[in-house]
Amino acid sequence: MRRDGSRNSLFVQRIPTDVREKAIGIPLAIPLGDGFVFVTPSESAQAVRFSLRTADPSETKRRQAVAAASLETVWEALRNDAPAHLTHKQATALAGELYRVWADSESRARSVAMVHTPGVGWAPDTESQDEQDYWAAVVAMWEKVGQDGEPQRLEKPLGPLVDRLLLTKGIRRVDSESRGYLLTAFWMALRDAFASRQRNAGGDYSLDPKAARFPEWQAPADAPKEQPKRGPFKNSLTGLVEDWWKEAKRAGRKQSTYESYRNSMARLVNFLKHDTASRVTPEDIVRFKDYRVQSGVSPKTVKDSDLAGMKTVFGWAVVNRRLPSNPAAGITIKVGKSRKLRSKGFYDSEAIAILKHAREFVPGREAPKLAAAKRWVPWLCAFTGARVGEMIQIRKEDIRREGKLWVLHVTPEAGPVKTDEARDVVLHRQIIEEGFLAFFERSKGGYLFIDPKADELGVRNAVKTARNKVNEFVREVVKDKNVDPSHGWRHRFKTIGIDQGVEMRVLDAIQGHAPRNVSEGYGDVTIKAKANAITRFPAIAVAYATASRQNS
Repeated sequence: MRRDGSRNSLFVQRIPTDVREKAIGIPLAIPLGDGFVFVTPSESAQAVRFSLRTADPSETKRRQAVAAASLETVWEALRNDAPAHLTHKQATALAGELYRVWADSESRARSVAMVHTPGVGWAPDTESQDEQDYWAAVVAMWEKVGQDGEPQRLEKPLGPLVDRLLLTKGIRRVDSESRGYLLTAFWMALRDAFASRQRNAGGDYSLDPKAARFPEWQAPADAPKEQPKRGPFKNSLTGLVEDWWKEAKRAGRKQSTYESYRNSMARLVNFLKHDTASRVTPEDIVRFKDYRVQSGVSPKTVKDSDLAGMKTVFGWAVVNRRLPSNPAAGITIKVGKSRKLRSKGFYDSEAIAILKHAREFVPGREAPKLAAAKRWVPWLCAFTGARVGEMIQIRKEDIRREGKLWVLHVTPEAGPVKTDEARDVVLHRQIIEEGFLAFFERSKGGYLFIDPKADELGVRNAVKTARNKVNEFVREVVKDKNVDPSHGWRHRFKTIGIDQGVEMRVLDAIQGHAPRNVSEGYGDVTIKAKANAITRFPAIAVAYATASRQNS
């Protein structure tokens, strides 16, 4: 998500219902970049929220994945409340992690970052203030207990610090013996860390002799394992998805399909607590399916997204001799027919309200191209029956004149098209009368409604963002959640076309629907046939608020 007033992305994850009461008031340390962000859920909190402190798309994805995996470990720890036993070596290793993030005086003891806001001036960066306040509290705590290493006197000042790091390892609590080990080890780690920082302050940045004394962390047998931090190995679940995609991409599979399958496999890894494909059994898939449904995910999503993705990837692994069998084969879920409470298309009153809302839209803080999308995309969708994303990604060069007709060329060269086939759509007279051509002629070359980054996913990401904004804009006047703000126009277009006696094959060609059978794939639906169909569509009676039209 994007926070208002900031370019940085916002991480938001719902707290699972079954652990929410346990999570209230528990201080969480969530990995973020090379440090942590500190969050304590309140009684009213329904989700964990914090800034990812970056606007870079690739870094945003990396930080989001690390944070999501860390929180999944926390939720599992809260579900497993049995005390774990730690050895002295394990306690020392855990204290070593505290030492490493605290001993570096340049990264941990930096002053609060400052940001400049035009018209306001310089002020503390609120995105880093919580972390700075936390470490300031650690300094104040150390001033009180730095000279006393007795375990019984350390629980109150050091206990919350211990609990934070235990949760990052998937451990809710430990037995009394282990607690004593931890408190003493943490006290010694802080003592050494403060000594290291004092040397730095005096100009001594030589290798720290104390840093090597901490062993590597090894989880106890009775605690959940940490999420894997290494890259995917050949027969890991995440590795299988990536290797499948290398082949599937060349075969023309959609980027959206890859993202769906990748996300489903990542959820399976979190659920199983391991990333080894050969260890996955059909029983694991059944348990995962049941877990997803019980978590509130719709059966249709579990069937069409999770199970479909796993069947495809595991099936590819079997064909390519990576796995002996497909653990998801034959596993399905019964999807009941959802209740239909209304037409899937916009009613006339809703169509009028949306188009009037777009016509009277006054741009605010939006980027100029997003403002243009809100003004014109609803009108284009209303009279083409196209997908919202297809209209958002049109370029100036995609619009041309043929005789008396104006033609819009929908093409996968501009961005994602579901069928991967280009098509021509004749513009309806009311779009032209509304002033769209004046906007078109004023526009510079290239995309009319987005400014995508120049990389493989740039257009896709820009379209997705603009589509969400346009959908929110439509929702301002159409509140009924039983009609889709994107597909409402497509359903309405088909309904109007049938009412006007337009042949179904012509409607499909205009909207980009695939042929229903082999015979329908023969011959072309010409621009003349499409123009004849479009002339049958009646104008939508959108009254003007003023005597003059707003064509901007």
